[in-house]
Amino acid sequence: MKCLPLVLLVFVSFLAVVGCGNIFFRGDLGGNGVMQTASGFVSVVQVTNMPDGNGTFIDVTLITFLLNGNATTMTFCGDQRNQFPIHQFVRANFTPGQPCADIVTVVIGFH
Repeated sequence: MKCLPLVLLVFVSFLAVVGCGNIFFRGDLGGNGVMQTASGFVSVVQVTNMPDGNGTFIDVTLITFLLNGNATTMTFCGDQRNQFPIHQFVRANFTPGQPCADIVTVVIGFH
C-alpha cells in the first residue's frame, strides 16, 4: 500500500510530459514480471484466440513491428487493436507472460 502514492506520482508525471517530445518509460513493476519494450512501425495487427493452458481460450492481439529491416511479432493479451495504428511508430512496454504479454504503456509516434 505504501507504493500506491509513488505509482500515482509516476503516472501523473508521465501524463504531464506526454506532449513534450520523445518519451521513454521503463522500469520494474516489481512482483513476478519485469517490464520489457518492443518498438517499431506497426505493419500487421491481428486479433485471434488461443488456449491459455487451462483448457480455455483467450483473445490475443498479434502485432508485427518493423524496425531497421527486421520484423518482430508480439502477442499481447486481449483486443489491443485500438492501441496499434498501422504504419505508425509505436513503443509498447509490457510484462511478458504465457501465452501472451500484458501491456503496461503504449506511446505512439515517437521515434
